[in-house]
Amino acid sequence: MKPSPASTKAPLPWISPLHYRSPTRAAPPSPPPPPPPLPEAPLTQLRYVHHPDLARLIASSPSAQRALDLFNAAAAQRGFSHTPATFAALLVRLARSRLPSAAAAVLRRAASEPCRFLEPQFLPLLRLLPPDHSLALLRLLPALLRRGRVSRKALAVCLDRLVSSRRCPDVLTELLADLRDPRSKYLPQPNTCIYNILIKYYVKKGDLGTAFQVFDEMRNMNCADVRPSLVTYSTLIGGLCRGAQMKEAFELFEDMIEKDRIVPDQLTYNLLIGGFCRLGQVEKAQSIFGFMRKNECEPNAFNYATLINGHCKKGEVEAARGVFEEMIRSGVQPDAVSYTSLVGCLCRHGNVDEGINLVQEMWQKGCKADVVTYNLLLEGLCKDRRIAEAVTLLEKLPSEGVQLNVASYRIVMNCLCSCGEMEKAAGLLGMMLGRGFVPHYAASNMLLIGLCDVGRVSDATVTLYGLVDTGFMPEARCWARLIESVFRERKLRRSIELLDVLIAEG
Repeated sequence: MKPSPASTKAPLPWISPLHYRSPTRAAPPSPPPPPPPLPEAPLTQLRYVHHPDLARLIASSPSAQRALDLFNAAAAQRGFSHTPATFAALLVRLARSRLPSAAAAVLRRAASEPCRFLEPQFLPLLRLLPPDHSLALLRLLPALLRRGRVSRKALAVCLDRLVSSRRCPDVLTELLADLRDPRSKYLPQPNTCIYNILIKYYVKKGDLGTAFQVFDEMRNMNCADVRPSLVTYSTLIGGLCRGAQMKEAFELFEDMIEKDRIVPDQLTYNLLIGGFCRLGQVEKAQSIFGFMRKNECEPNAFNYATLINGHCKKGEVEAARGVFEEMIRSGVQPDAVSYTSLVGCLCRHGNVDEGINLVQEMWQKGCKADVVTYNLLLEGLCKDRRIAEAVTLLEKLPSEGVQLNVASYRIVMNCLCSCGEMEKAAGLLGMMLGRGFVPHYAASNMLLIGLCDVGRVSDATVTLYGLVDTGFMPEARCWARLIESVFRERKLRRSIELLDVLIAEG
């Protein structure tokens, strides 16, 4: 039974902690309920619907049930038979609504229809359905398409869906067993694309041994459709670099060039640059640039950004600035990643003003700074105790189109609390809650205790009610400090209210 409107507690609007309404006052009346939606026209009153119109109606229907009703109502028309297009529209609509069982029932019906389906109509379903239903559809495809085997593209789409999903690992094991089983009649012979997906799966899983077994199997096959490609080598090199096996990665890189005559691109080079930078061997990463130019492959913005980030992690501000300037001299326009790496390095080492100038330069050159860039600026300002500038930045950035996140506010809130600026922290809390963000749990407790310590017990109480409205419950030490402070000021009524909240919330 639904609660009556009078018994439902309306959420209290939050403006700022110092203007928060008293919990003892009556809550404002609930807004009037929205008017009921207009009734939809009965499906039986619809005019005769042709197949293209029906497919569009199903695709744009507000609910999966409405789509199914349209599908069934159209079938009741005299002389109407569903086509592959109407079946496909309904199946995609059901899959997008996360109704795999309903989609499976429609698929079984489609298999008994005389329609001549085309494989591209089912490829979106293989990507949308859950892993077990995606594999079931792959096995059903030969019956739907009236042919012996699925195509390599359909197999690649399904395999990639299973590899990308973290759920149902047993389903992937089933498909891999089918691939290895010569008695599986519905699967084609794997090609390079399918082998690459398998290698990506094992590398992502951290099983480099099995990944190289698949690679060796590729090289031993005397088939024109199965040959290691640049994607194959890049995937394996990336796995070795992430595992800090730089010697093996470089040997594989040389094999790619010498044995298979495959020319590396900037992405492949960047795997080596990033690998050396992660190990702190920035000089070796820098030498890759010379190797690239020798092989007529000019570094791009991504390569420069990786090298800049490598210098920044080692605290080499001048070296990072030098790479940035070299990048501009080479005619490569810095991107947001390059700017952000250098801004972070400057701010961490006390050059906040230079970081601010770089952000302004980004805007002038049409390179939009994102929330990551501004969070680095906020950290730098807070580290230099320039809190007023940090708060001003928080206030104005949303009006300039910058989408801040909860970390942006928490950086400044934590700084205010640690510096004892409790009044400003209370004001920032109002801004946060007004914009839909909640401070960190530890910072919230610190703020409440801090307000009590500076004698702002009334503000602490008001702030508490604002936080409780978001689901926050103070820790025991904070509760004790609040009750003690309220009793000390002889505000018995408020103390009882706090105790009531404590008991009610457990």
